[in-house]
Amino acid sequence: MALSADRNTPMKDGELISVPMATNTTIYAGSLVVANGSGYAAPGSTATTLTALGRAEERKTNSGANGAASILVRRGAVFKFKNSGTDPVVQATLGKTCYIVDDETVSATNAGGNTQSAAGKVVGIDADGVWVEI
Repeated sequence: MALSADRNTPMKDGELISVPMATNTTIYAGSLVVANGSGYAAPGSTATTLTALGRAEERKTNSGANGAASILVRRGAVFKFKNSGTDPVVQATLGKTCYIVDDETVSATNAGGNTQSAAGKVVGIDADGVWVEI
């Protein structure tokens, strides 16, 4: 039902979030973190069912069941990841979506028969990496 009076809507900062981790997973600090198809944090990899979440703020291992451990992930920022050697992000990709190769690498396209998930928007390209807004 629509509001008919003021509402004190709760708020929290979404820049640093705690995400339940996938089972039997190690995520390294500084890595690209994704939500897998079940919604649990995992390291970035080549797959079509992933959603980029941001950068891991810590190294964490979950050797238990899904959600037995959680990891801090920073989002809403721009992070520098490695550029693919086989499908590099180039200047013409600026402002466009780049794709996850692994937990530290992005590529210009989801090459290989649409096998990669989106990482975020390219906001800069340096000789040593790609700036990605997640």
